[in-house]
Amino acid sequence: MSILDLAPVVPVVVIDRVETAVPLARALVAGGLPAIEVTLRTPCALEAIARIAAEVPGAVIGAGTVRTAADVSASVEAGARFLVSPGGTPTLLEAMLGSGVPFLPGAATASEVMALAERGLTELKFFPAVPAGGLSYLKALAGPLPEVRFCPTGGIRPETAPGFLALPNVGCVGGTWLTPADALASGDYARVEKLAAEAAALRA
Repeated sequence: MSILDLAPVVPVVVIDRVETAVPLARALVAGGLPAIEVTLRTPCALEAIARIAAEVPGAVIGAGTVRTAADVSASVEAGARFLVSPGGTPTLLEAMLGSGVPFLPGAATASEVMALAERGLTELKFFPAVPAGGLSYLKALAGPLPEVRFCPTGGIRPETAPGFLALPNVGCVGGTWLTPADALASGDYARVEKLAAEAAALRA
């Protein structure tokens, strides 16, 4: 499974209340976005991953903000089918390589990309995408590193996503705009589904 080819946008989700996990995931899948990255930034994140994995069969649930070997094992045990990290330390890479699931290690510089490529890793997260150079930087990386494909995440909006998706070395983008806090607070999952459908149709 290539995470980069599942949909043009991977929702990057922070779940504060575990009760929202299943209806949120169902809305995203119904809108056409099966790959969902739940970040390990809240105490209920692992339980949210477990519930989505058990109750939303159309979801390809992943864990984001994976930083340690313990995060890797806990995420896979909870049911995560892919992992996403903000960077790639040697210890973390060893744990992810041994996890048995696909993963996107983060990189923000040419040297980091080259170091990961040396290990045979050619599908990466480009993070933080906009602060690290955005479109122009990814265009520059395509020349010397044509075999590497990215999921840029960080600062991307619906209006800028098509420009990233038009690049030959971008498979998908990560987006936080699909799950507005006010929509989650009010249980407006129809709005989430609508945003997901718009994102699923994003191609330059």
